[in-house]
Amino acid sequence: MNFREMNLRIFQGLPVPHVLFQPRFEPWYDWHRIFHNMPARYEGLSLRDMFDTMGVSMRYMHYYSGIPDPVRLEFSPAVTITRHQENGEATIIYDTPYGSLTEGQKFTQDETWRTVEFPVKGPQDFRAFLWLIEQYHYRFDQPSYDEGDAFVGERGIPQFWVPKSPYQALAQTWMNLESLVYAMSDYRPQVEEVMRALDASYDDLYRQICASGHADGSGKVQIINFGENLHEALMNPRSFEQYYLPFYEKRCAQLKAAGIYSHVHVDGYFHHLIKYLSKMPFDGIEALTPLPQGDMTLEEIKENIGDKVLLDGIPAVLFMDDFSRDEVMASAEKVVKLFAPRLILGVSDEVPEGAGEEAMLRMKLVADWCKGTQNGSQID
Repeated sequence: MNFREMNLRIFQGLPVPHVLFQPRFEPWYDWHRIFHNMPARYEGLSLRDMFDTMGVSMRYMHYYSGIPDPVRLEFSPAVTITRHQENGEATIIYDTPYGSLTEGQKFTQDETWRTVEFPVKGPQDFRAFLWLIEQYHYRFDQPSYDEGDAFVGERGIPQFWVPKSPYQALAQTWMNLESLVYAMSDYRPQVEEVMRALDASYDDLYRQICASGHADGSGKVQIINFGENLHEALMNPRSFEQYYLPFYEKRCAQLKAAGIYSHVHVDGYFHHLIKYLSKMPFDGIEALTPLPQGDMTLEEIKENIGDKVLLDGIPAVLFMDDFSRDEVMASAEKVVKLFAPRLILGVSDEVPEGAGEEAMLRMKLVADWCKGTQNGSQID
């Protein structure tokens, strides 16, 4: 049974021959490539070669792979977008009939553009932003998905993520959190109007994704991720119940009807919201970060996750030299004993970029150990 078959069977609740290890180390690979610091034994290996050398499963098709994201954001001709770029800084201006929205970006040393100024500064920009939302749409690009499908191959179910839920999109993409909090306090009806517009802007995308699935689970798209990056500093329990859960229930219902499984990315501290894990409608939870890195014990996660698949589980810091190999292996064993067979073992969240060759050696140790387990749970 190959990794792709195992990946799907775990979500289906069917037995697999051993624990599936699916760590995300793409940023580690890219960081070492950019800074010409790749260990000699991996020099010249492509990203896929690295996955095969490690003997681990792959999750995402477009993550540091060069494969186009199958989710596309496109603007109508009515929108004039101007980009000024100089000395590693960029200004993006969206012209609307109700004023301009300005976004600032900075090119970091790891060759990534980071947002340093968000286009929506506050309620004064909502009218312009609502017009902009009406002028863009998300669509699912099947050729890009097919390219990613071929890239991943038998290494796993090829996955991607959908745009953030409306609250998260405001908190992390279009506004900064502080501006959103103040707006929620003083202009809640206007913020909710924007959230409804954001939600509606996803309708075509979800219809297109669902059209690629089949009710019996045999469609092309089989598992997707809600790339939410949830952590408790972004919202309170009332907001989570009012704005997050209804959106998740609506969209997951569409996906389930099309035979598509889903999981959500939860990283950072989440202890004050842990009771919602079992209430969320996803089939799995990705990247929950236990102690000593996060704020939850594995036992607390187990108590609250219900029958959902846990994706990951080994704290990322254990792949750094501050901890021993024995601690990595003890963590892996504990995660397996608690969560298998409803488990896709991985790193919560990712192997640290700056960790050296030792991180890869530890990853290979875990990978080899996983293949010695039986029925996806029992240690041989």
